[in-house]
Amino acid sequence: MLEALFRPKSVAVIGASAKELSIGNRIIKNLIDFGYTGAIYPINPKSDEIRGVKAYPSIFDVPGEIDLAHIVIAGKFVPNAVEDCGKKGIKAIIINSAGFTEIGPEGAALQKDFLERANKYGIRILGPNCQGIINTDPTLRAYCNFTFTKPEPGFISIVAQSGGVGELIHQGFSQMGIGTRIYASNGNASDISITEILEYLGDDEGTKVIALYVESLSDPKAFMDVAKKVTSKKIILAMKAGRTAEGAKASSSHTGGLAKTDIAIELIFEKLGILTFRDEGELCQAAAAFAAQPIPAGNRVGIITNTGGPAVIATDVLVDAGMQIPTLSEKAMLELKEKLFAEAAFSNPVDVLATADAGHFRAAMDVMMAEDQIDSIYINFVTPFFVDTEKIAHQIAEVNSQRKKPIVCNLMTDPRQWMGTLDILKSGGVPCYGFPGTAARALAALSRYGALQSRNIGEVKRFSDVDTSRVEGILKKAADAGRDMLSAGEVYPILDAYRIPCAAWKMADTVADAEAAADAIGYPVVIKADAASVIHKSDVGGVAVNLQNREAVREAASNMSAKIGATDLKFLVQKYQLGGREVIIGAKAEKGLGHLIMFGLGGIYVEILKDVTFKISPITEFEAAEMISSLKTAALLKGVRGEAGIDQLGVIDVILRLSQLVTDFPRIQEMDMNPVMAFSDRVIAVDARIALIR
Repeated sequence: MLEALFRPKSVAVIGASAKELSIGNRIIKNLIDFGYTGAIYPINPKSDEIRGVKAYPSIFDVPGEIDLAHIVIAGKFVPNAVEDCGKKGIKAIIINSAGFTEIGPEGAALQKDFLERANKYGIRILGPNCQGIINTDPTLRAYCNFTFTKPEPGFISIVAQSGGVGELIHQGFSQMGIGTRIYASNGNASDISITEILEYLGDDEGTKVIALYVESLSDPKAFMDVAKKVTSKKIILAMKAGRTAEGAKASSSHTGGLAKTDIAIELIFEKLGILTFRDEGELCQAAAAFAAQPIPAGNRVGIITNTGGPAVIATDVLVDAGMQIPTLSEKAMLELKEKLFAEAAFSNPVDVLATADAGHFRAAMDVMMAEDQIDSIYINFVTPFFVDTEKIAHQIAEVNSQRKKPIVCNLMTDPRQWMGTLDILKSGGVPCYGFPGTAARALAALSRYGALQSRNIGEVKRFSDVDTSRVEGILKKAADAGRDMLSAGEVYPILDAYRIPCAAWKMADTVADAEAAADAIGYPVVIKADAASVIHKSDVGGVAVNLQNREAVREAASNMSAKIGATDLKFLVQKYQLGGREVIIGAKAEKGLGHLIMFGLGGIYVEILKDVTFKISPITEFEAAEMISSLKTAALLKGVRGEAGIDQLGVIDVILRLSQLVTDFPRIQEMDMNPVMAFSDRVIAVDARIALIR
C-alpha cells in the first residue's frame, strides 16, 4: 500500500533548486550521495541541471513514470502541484513545505484543498511540514529526506511524529555505530498516519526492531488493532512526550483529575506489550541490544568483570531495575576455581582479574551459559595493554554467536588504540557501551520486554447477574432531562444493578424523612447532602458521620439545609461503616478508546498521595490484581504490624464490575467511588458519583 513511498523506483523533486542552502537542493544531494539506485528528476523551469542531474521544467516533461514526488514550494502553490501529480500518475507525495494547519485557518484551507485533489487521484501523502523517509536497503538506498544523518544499513526502523526527535534518535544510532533500516517522520499527518507506517514496518522483512516516538494518537482504536498484529512479529520500543502534564482538563471527579494527559497512550503500550522509555538516549541504547540479542527467559544476570568498581556500579543499576544477581551453583564455582586465577572472585559477579586472558573469559562465559539460574550475561571489559584484548573479543563474539542468552558489554577502552578489539565485538553482534550503568539499563530493558511479552492477562470476565435494563432506564431519564450529573438517588440503584456492594441507604426529601430513614436503616448512620450544585460534599459541610440517634440526624440535616440552601437539596442516609481501609475505584472515558479504570488509596489521601494506577477497560482479573499490587502503598492493603489486610478478591470483584458497567454504558463520562471501605472480609462502597457525556 505504501510501496511507492518507501520503495520508490523514481523520485521527482518539485521545487528542486540550484541554491546550495535550500531544501530543494539538499534532497537532490542526499539522493545522489546516498547512492539511490532509482531515477532522479529535479523539477525546475529555470535550470537545465541541478547537481549534475538533468532538470525538467515540469513533471509532464519527465519521460518516464514517477513513483514518488517531493513538493518543496510555497504552500499556496501546493494544491495545483498535487493536481499535476495526479494527472501524471504519481502514486505518493512527500510535502516538505510548511504553511498549512499549523498556521491557522488559511493554511488549513490549503491543506483541505490538496487532500481533496490527492483523494481524487488516489495519491498518498506524507506530511505536509515533514522531513520525509530514508530506506537503507542496499538494493534501493533511498534518502528522500533533507536531513544530514547518513546511516549504515541495519535492522532498526524509526517512526516519529516529531521530525526533530526522530532525527535526534536517528543521529543517536549513527553516533553509536548502529545501523538502521527505515526512517519516517510524517509532520502534520494529513493523510498517512503513524499507525499506517507502523503497519508497513511490521510487514518489512528487514525490520527487527521499531523505535516509535509519539505525541498523540488521533485514532487510538485503530492504533491498537494494528500494533497488536505488529507486536506479534516485531519488537516495538516507544517513547511518549508530555509525560509531566498534570491533568487533561478540570474535572468534577477525582478520577478525571488524576488521569494525566498521556496516561492513555502509556496504558495502550502496556496492554500491547510495547516497551516504553522516558529518555531518548536510553531508548537508543536499548534498541542496539534488541537488534542484536535474544530476549532473556528471566531477570537473573551473571556478571563477568576484569575490574571491580564498574561491576559494583552495574550491580546497583541492575538491582534498581528489578534484576537479580544470583549466587552461582557450587558446581559452577568449583569449575571456575579450576580455570581462573586463584585470586579471582568465583561467585557472582565473577571477577576474572585485569590479567585475565581469552581462556579465562571463555571459561567464565561457558559456565554462565550452562547455569540454569542465569538468564543473561553482563560483561565489564577494560582493555589493559598487558593482555591480548583482540583474542578476548574473539571469544566474546564466538559465545555471542551461540545466541543462547543475551550478552551486553561495558567496553572501557580508548577506541583509537583498541579499534581492532572494538571492531571484532561490533562485527560479532555484541552491543558495547562506554559506561557500566548504560550497559546495565540496556540489559534490564531486554528483561523488562521479556516479562511484558510473557504476561498472560487472561480473558475478560462477564457477569451475568447484572440488570442492564435498570441502568439503561436511569441513564435515559437523565439524558432526556438534559442532565449530565446523576443524583445519589440514581447512582446507588446503578451500583445495586451491577451488584457492587454499598452501605445500606435511603433517600430523604426532608429533615423528617431523614429521621425516618435513619430509624429504618439502624444507627449509627451517615447523612450526605445531595444537590446538583454540591460536588465535593465535605467541602461545604454536606457530610455528617457516626450519627447515633434521631436527634443527631435532625440537627445534622437541619444544619445542611441552612448552610447549603439549594432548592433541590435531598439527603442520602447510609449505614455508618466503622474501620476498614479507604480505597478509590473509578473510571474515565477516553475518546476513541473506551474507559480508563482507576484504583488507589482513597478518602482524603487520594488528593494528597495520588497513589493511583490505571488500566484500559475492559480489564481482566489478572490486571485488577496488578492494580492493587502496583501501588506504592500496596503493603498497607496487605496488612502491616498485625493489621489485617483488605479483602483483595472483593476489591477485584468491584473493579471488574465497574469495568463491565462502563463498557456496557459508554455514555458514562466519569465515575468514582470514593471511598470504598475495604475490610478483611468485605468491600462496601460508601460514596459514589457518575457524570455522563454531554
